[in-house]
Amino acid sequence: MNKILVLWLCSTSIFCCLKVSAQTVIKVDEVAQHVGDSVKITTKIYGGRYFGQSPGTPTLLNAGAEYPKSPLTLYISAAVRSKFASAPEEMYKGKDVVIIGKVILFKNKPEIVIYGVGQILMGK
Repeated sequence: MNKILVLWLCSTSIFCCLKVSAQTVIKVDEVAQHVGDSVKITTKIYGGRYFGQSPGTPTLLNAGAEYPKSPLTLYISAAVRSKFASAPEEMYKGKDVVIIGKVILFKNKPEIVIYGVGQILMGK
């Protein structure tokens, strides 16, 4: 009986992990149709802005086009920014990247909050 319970728990936890980590692969221009979804997007970063050295000031990156026409904004908090090897707005500018995260709306515009360095990967 204990073996059956252990097997059931293992299979349930594997299924839950697979479900949580699944992402929908989309084009950056389709991001508005995927609000609430966990996605994987390959796109270019066209620029960004760091809002200063005050505690809590974010960094915003424009994905897919120049601001204000970018279809997606990446939000990086000051705490997460400190984990990057260099300034994200400089490091990724003009680079192709793969972005992994959940799409939300902020002021009716698609956004992905970056919680860790591993959510933005250099593309090919």
